Amino acid sequence: MIRFVANFLGAIFSFATVGTAMGAILIGGVFWAYARGLPNHQELTNYTPKTISRIYSGEGQLIDEFATERRLFAPIEEIPDLVKNAFISAEDKNFYTHQGYDPRGIAAAMFEALRSRGESLRGASTIPQQVAKISFLSSERRIERKVKEIILASRMVNTLGRDKVLEIYLNDIDLGVRSFGVRAAAQSYFNKNLADLEPHEAAFLAVHPKAPYSYRPHNVNEYDRAMDRRNFVLKEMNENGYLSDAEYETARATPIETVQMGKMASFKESLPPRDYFTDEIRRQLSANFGQDEFFGGGLTIRATADPELQSEAALALRDGLEKYDRAQGVWRGTGLKVAETELGTEEAWRKALAAVETPRDIWGWYPAVVLEVGKTHARIGIEDVANDSDGHWIPPEDVKWARKLLEDGELGRKASRASDLLELGDVVYVRQMTKDSDGSFIRWTLRQIPEVQGGFMAMDVNTGRVLAMQGGFSYQHSVFNRATQATRQPGSSFKPLVYATALDSGFTPATIIIDAPIEIDTGADIWRPKNASNKFYGPTPLRTGIERSRNLMTVRLAQEIGMQTVAGYAERFGVYDRLEPFLANSLGAQETTLFKMVSAYAMFANGGERVEPTLVDRVQDRQGRTIYRHDPRDCPDCKLASIDPLFAPQIVSNRERVINAITAYQLTSMMQGVVQRGTAAGKVNLGVPTAGKTGTTNDARDVWFIGFTSNIVAGCYIGYDQPKPLGRGASGGGMCGPVFNQFMTKATEKYGGGSFKVPEGGHFIKIDRFSGARLADDATGDFVVSEYFRDGEEPIFGLGALIDGGFAMGANLPLFSPEELGLDEQATVKTSTGKTITIGPKANFGSLGTGGLY
Repeated sequence: MIRFVANFLGAIFSFATVGTAMGAILIGGVFWAYARGLPNHQELTNYTPKTISRIYSGEGQLIDEFATERRLFAPIEEIPDLVKNAFISAEDKNFYTHQGYDPRGIAAAMFEALRSRGESLRGASTIPQQVAKISFLSSERRIERKVKEIILASRMVNTLGRDKVLEIYLNDIDLGVRSFGVRAAAQSYFNKNLADLEPHEAAFLAVHPKAPYSYRPHNVNEYDRAMDRRNFVLKEMNENGYLSDAEYETARATPIETVQMGKMASFKESLPPRDYFTDEIRRQLSANFGQDEFFGGGLTIRATADPELQSEAALALRDGLEKYDRAQGVWRGTGLKVAETELGTEEAWRKALAAVETPRDIWGWYPAVVLEVGKTHARIGIEDVANDSDGHWIPPEDVKWARKLLEDGELGRKASRASDLLELGDVVYVRQMTKDSDGSFIRWTLRQIPEVQGGFMAMDVNTGRVLAMQGGFSYQHSVFNRATQATRQPGSSFKPLVYATALDSGFTPATIIIDAPIEIDTGADIWRPKNASNKFYGPTPLRTGIERSRNLMTVRLAQEIGMQTVAGYAERFGVYDRLEPFLANSLGAQETTLFKMVSAYAMFANGGERVEPTLVDRVQDRQGRTIYRHDPRDCPDCKLASIDPLFAPQIVSNRERVINAITAYQLTSMMQGVVQRGTAAGKVNLGVPTAGKTGTTNDARDVWFIGFTSNIVAGCYIGYDQPKPLGRGASGGGMCGPVFNQFMTKATEKYGGGSFKVPEGGHFIKIDRFSGARLADDATGDFVVSEYFRDGEEPIFGLGALIDGGFAMGANLPLFSPEELGLDEQATVKTSTGKTITIGPKANFGSLGTGGLY
C-alpha cells in the first residue's frame, strides 16, 4: 500500500514536473514567437513626441502657439518628485521594483475576467506596459497584444532604464482638456508650472491617464466622481510614504478648483487673440517645413511683429473701414438674437450672450443684447460690463445716422428712435463714446462690422521684417487674409514701376510726355483710356505725371519703352510671376497682392536693393538649433573685440540690385511730390520726409495707398470682397491715405524717420515742374523743383524732350495746366537762360471727350 501511494505521488509529481516544464516551454515558445516580430524598443532612446510650436514677438513675448497635441516636453530631472509619486501611486506603485510587468496584477485581472466570463475586464498594465502600448501597439483588448506589451515593457526597463520610461510616460499621456503630458496639463488645469503644484493638484492630474475625459469637475455630474478618484490617489500616496498624514488630510479636505471651473485665470488670457499675423506665419511655415513639423515639431519661432504697431495697424484699418461704412447710412446689425425667454434675469441673459458665437477680437467693442425697447431709447445688457443702477441705454441721437436694411433688401425710413433699428433680443456691438478733451464717458454707441473689407501691411525697408499685418476688419469674423491672399487690381499704385522702367531706360524726371487722348485697337474693340479728372493736359513733365496720376501719360510712356520691358521690371520686383504685356496693365489692370506691392515699394525706399519680406526672424527646433534665419547680412565689425566708439559697425548686405540707386532716388523724389501736392496731398502729413502713391481702379472697385519713410514702408487697400464700386468720391488718397497716416504717425513716433539718402554719381538741377524748363540755381517759388540727374548725362529740357509714345496729340492742347495744380491765375517765371514764360491759367479742351478712372 505504501509502495502504491509512493508510486502514485511520484507519478503525480512527475506529471506536474513534466507539465510545468511543458507549460514553461509552451509559454516560452509563445513569448519567443511574439518577440520575433516586435518593433525596436530602442527607438525610444530618441523619443521626440509631438510638442507645441510657439511664436514669440521680437521682444520675446509669447503671442501664439499651434499644436495638434498640446504638449510641453519636460525632461525627467525637471519633473518634481511630487508629480512622479502621484502617478506612480495611481498607476504602478511597484514601478521601482518590478521587471516591467506585475505578475500579481496580471493574475488578478485574469481571475476577474474568468469569474465574470469576460464581462469584467480590468487593466493590469504597469507604466512600462502603458508606454509600450502607446508607443508601439494598438489599444485592442487581446491576449496577443498583452503578451507583446509585457515583452516590450521588460525590454525597456532593462535597456532604457526606469527614469527614461517614466519620462516618456509623463510626457506622452493624454490628461484631458486636449493636453498631453504633465507640464501642459498643469498649465491647462491650474495655470501653474510643475514646480508650483500642490499635492491635491498633482493627485488630480494623476486621475486622468485611464479615462482622460471622464473626470471633469466643471461638469456637475462628474465632480463627485473626480473628487473620489483624486482622494483615492492621495490615499495611495499616503500609504506609499509619499505624503505625511497631515499633508494627506489637508489635501483631502481641499476642493477641486480648476481653470475650467472658472476658479483661476487661464494661461490663454495672457496671450493676445490670434490674428492675421500669426495665422500667416502658420500658413507660410506649414508650407516650408510641412504640417507635421509645424504642428508637432516644438518649433520656437521669433516673429518680426511689433505688438504695438500690430495693434495700431488693426485700429487704423478698422477706423478707415468703419468710417466708410457709416457714411453709407445702412444698419445691418449682426443678424443674431437671444430668445426672449432668456432675457428674464441678468444671469440668464449673460449666459445666453456668452454662448453667442460672434467676434470678440475688436478692441473697444463689446457684444450686447437688447433687453428693452422703449418709445425713444433701448436698454442693453453688455458682456463683461456691470449693470449700473440706471442700466445702459442707446439714445435716439445714436441712431439717426442710419436706415435699417429690411429682409426684402429695401431700406427702412431714417431712424429717429432706437426702435427704428433695434428689436428685443437683438445681439449688437457697442463701444464707449468719450470726450476728446479728457476721455470722460458720454454714452454707449452702436457699432457694426462693415461689409467693405481691406488689408494693411508695414515692413522695414532695409531688412524686409514685416512689423504689422492686418488682413481684414476682424480675424474672428473672417480669417481670409486680404494682405496676402486677396488678389486685386493695384490701379495707379502700379505706375511707379512703369516710371522706374523709364528712368532706368534713359528718361529723366524732366522728360516731357504728351497728355492727350489715345485710341487703341485691342482687336475686339477700341480702348480709350482716360484721366481721373476727365481732362487732358498736353505736354507735361514726367514728375507731374506721377504726382497727378495721369493715365494717358503712363500709357504713352509704356508704349514708348515697351510693355515687355515694363513686364520684366514688374517680375523683377516680385509684383507678378508673369505680367501680360498689355498696355492696360501699365495702369494696374492685372491683379496682385498687397504683400507683393508693399515689398516692391520697399526697394524704392532702400535705394533699389532687393529685400524679401518676412514675418519670421528665426526658427529653432526643439533642441534650440537655428534651422532658419532671415537676415543674411554680415557684420564683420561685430566680431571684433572692440571698435572705435565714434563709428557704428558696418553691415555688409551683398544683396542684388534691382534698379539703379539714382533711379530709386529720382522715383522717391517724384513720389514725395504725390504726398506734398499730388493725389495724397492733405491726407498724409507725418512731419518726416514721406513718399507714396495712390491707386484707384475703374469705378473705384479697389482703392490703394502705399507709402514710405526712410525706414518703414506701409500699404493699404480697401474694397468689397466681391468687387463692386465703392461709390462717388471714393479714392485711394481719400480712403487709404488716412489709414496710412494714422498708422505711420505712431510708427514714426517709435522709429523716427529721416531724409532719403542721396546716392553718389548725380547732381541737382532746378526745373519748372509745370513746363520742364531749366531754371536758374537761385530760382524760388511753388513751381520750382530740384531734380537729381546722373553725372555725365546731358538732359534735354522743355519740348526738346517730348515723348508721344507713337500716338498723335490733339492740336489744341496747351503745354501745361496749372489750374489743376492750384494756380488759377497766370504766373511769369524766369528760365535758366534768362527768358521769361507765362503759366496758365486754363487749358483749352476744344471738342475732346471726358474720361473716367482706371
